[in-house]
Amino acid sequence: MTFKNIYNQYKNLVFNLALQYCQNRQDAEEITQDVFVKIFDKWQTFRKDADLKTWIYRITINQSLDFLKYKQRKKRSFIISLFSSDSSYKENRLPDFDHPGILMEQDESLKILMQKIYRLPKNQKTVIILLKIEDLSQREVAEIMKLTEGAVESLFQRAKTSLKKIL
Repeated sequence: MTFKNIYNQYKNLVFNLALQYCQNRQDAEEITQDVFVKIFDKWQTFRKDADLKTWIYRITINQSLDFLKYKQRKKRSFIISLFSSDSSYKENRLPDFDHPGILMEQDESLKILMQKIYRLPKNQKTVIILLKIEDLSQREVAEIMKLTEGAVESLFQRAKTSLKKIL
């Protein structure tokens, strides 16, 4: 399989998954680009007996989480600079969610739900995105997250409980 074939087959999957994490089209495009650079760089080390789709999911999740950590560090340093130079500080808000389906439907309750999911711990957020938004099976999610199916179920239940508390 050529890199071009891999890109054409998985670009939408990578972009949509990245979009679920960062909730911003430009950031998702940047993550998508980074994912395919990483795939290109690591292609020679990929075990051909492993599932390519699972490998790509794993890279996308890790790249998305790394990107969010980087943005959070950047945001923190910006906030510190605000405090050091000016005491008038407006609370940081989550980025507006600009997923095409949400913009099209203008569904405010779904937007609020996605913002709440965005606030969950990273493993809980990941399990909800993979199970309910990406519509993967528990077995596939377990493989991607390197957990047992029972651990995925338990993590999903904790995520639902956390989400209920937030809502």
